[in-house]
Amino acid sequence: MSDEGYRAVHEDLETLLLPQSILILLSSFGLIWLALAAIVLVLHKRRPETLIGSPTIAFLQAKFVIVALLLLTVAMLLMPPYGYSPALEGGLPFGRWVLFLVPALLAVFIQTSAEEVLFRGYLQQQLAARFNHPAIWMMLPSVLFGLAHYAPDTYGSNAWLVVIWAGIFGLFAADLTARSGTLGPAIALHFATNVSALLLIAPQGEMSGLALFQHGFSAADEDAVRAFLPIDFAVMLVSWLAARLALRR
Repeated sequence: MSDEGYRAVHEDLETLLLPQSILILLSSFGLIWLALAAIVLVLHKRRPETLIGSPTIAFLQAKFVIVALLLLTVAMLLMPPYGYSPALEGGLPFGRWVLFLVPALLAVFIQTSAEEVLFRGYLQQQLAARFNHPAIWMMLPSVLFGLAHYAPDTYGSNAWLVVIWAGIFGLFAADLTARSGTLGPAIALHFATNVSALLLIAPQGEMSGLALFQHGFSAADEDAVRAFLPIDFAVMLVSWLAARLALRR
């Protein structure tokens, strides 16, 4: 990358419109992995992989969930819009999108797995070891996860609606973790959700640089976001139910 390219990326880290900027941001979540690994090794005297559960079982469960979510996506694409036909605009040109696809998938995996290891791995495990009632060890990490998404500068008056959305997602991920005994399903659900929102169809503006398509509105368009959130919540709910069904096999 040229000096001008480095300067452009450095300046864009404020707005996150360039693909390179988003890759840097998402990849930086790997620091959470390193910090938690050090904490578990030094303070708790156990191996970092215990935050995930059995790696073999976690991988198999994640695979089942990903397949279920892919089938769900195909089914939703084949269904009529029933009065909702979102106006999509072009995002990253297809050739560049393909070029960035592999590093983008890796970066999204780093980001989503790091968040799951923190909230559903470390926090949920530590609370469950001390408190028997799931209202504590499921709710508290989910509330913190929701609050971590509080961004009034981005979402305006919808900021608390987004917090509620994220908190409910946290509960769904906590439920999958409790049922499966590993982080595999929660990571798979989180990964699929963020791939859809960051790499496939993103709102215009901030964090849209890796998306193949863009919605006809930005995150700052309060009315449009408020109208879209129930649809997004419905998709999240059905995705969680599909993941639960996949774990019953």
